[in-house]
Amino acid sequence: MRAYTEIISEKTHYFDSKEPFTTELGGLLPSVRVAYRTWGTLNSRKDNVVLICQALTGSADADAWWDGMFSRGGAFDESTDFIICTNVLGSCYGTTGPISVNPLTGSHYGPAFPLITIRDMVHVQRLLLAGLGIERVKLVVGASLGGMQVLEWGFLYPDVVQALMPMGASGRHSSWCIGQSEAQRQAIYADRDWNDGWYQEGHPPGKGLAAARMMAMCTYRSFENFQSRFGREVQEGSTFKVESYLRHQGRKLVERFDANTYITLTKAMDLHDLSRGRGEYEEVLRSMLLPVEILSINSDILYPKEEQEELARLMPNSSILYLDEPYGHDAFLIDVATVSGMVRNFLDRLEP
Repeated sequence: MRAYTEIISEKTHYFDSKEPFTTELGGLLPSVRVAYRTWGTLNSRKDNVVLICQALTGSADADAWWDGMFSRGGAFDESTDFIICTNVLGSCYGTTGPISVNPLTGSHYGPAFPLITIRDMVHVQRLLLAGLGIERVKLVVGASLGGMQVLEWGFLYPDVVQALMPMGASGRHSSWCIGQSEAQRQAIYADRDWNDGWYQEGHPPGKGLAAARMMAMCTYRSFENFQSRFGREVQEGSTFKVESYLRHQGRKLVERFDANTYITLTKAMDLHDLSRGRGEYEEVLRSMLLPVEILSINSDILYPKEEQEELARLMPNSSILYLDEPYGHDAFLIDVATVSGMVRNFLDRLEP
């Protein structure tokens, strides 16, 4: 299997649960490994925990992909907080996923990895925290796929979590998002290498995953951002600058990510629905009594602000902040100074 773990920091820790894990939809994992990072020191009361939930292609190394959020007086302050970030279930950066070996067969799971949900990811994170002796989390924070995990934490473990801060996420995946995900998966399925079994045998993925990433990048930014950054500028003969940019982004993901993992995680996102099995959507949201600070990105075309405003309107103890930037969905990764200040302000308002 390709060594995706070579990208993982030397500071990454691993938690192994030898107990079988049954997924929400009935799949079975004979055992589960969780890759995670920590920063700061757990206080004597064990109540200064901040849990970061990663986005789609992230890892436990939040200080790498969310650079600028870690600083004294910033969102994640090692002098006051004990910060944890886990690699999600189904990923390829150390936690059990399609590239892992199934101990029952001795072969990599590959496309046979069971269908998982956001709730499964959160349950596995809870296993880790219990293993670390942590029964109280001051704040769970994350964006996009991470924001979905944040919301599920509030419904699955309200007695553990003190407050939630989801960013650029909805309470259930829209048909718009599901359609984007499916188009990207079809690009992978159409790749001859994937159909020939390359991915499950660990060979580097090919054009399908690159094409999926290129499609995704078009939804992570905005019309205004693409226009101002690329316009109709041409480089390298007849190649538009935006074409070159997207090809570069596709190649970069191919070098560090697994196609079956991409399929697994995007399907989990499509299944995201806070009301599944809980009742009527609006009533489920009204039942959330924890403090919730919602961050909405005005230029986000993937998760438009109307979806976050719906959460804020229906969750009784919630408030909403707006990131008014032209970058689109990825603004939470770009304007980190503003986002960091928002997180720290919310943390400081929480009761000790």
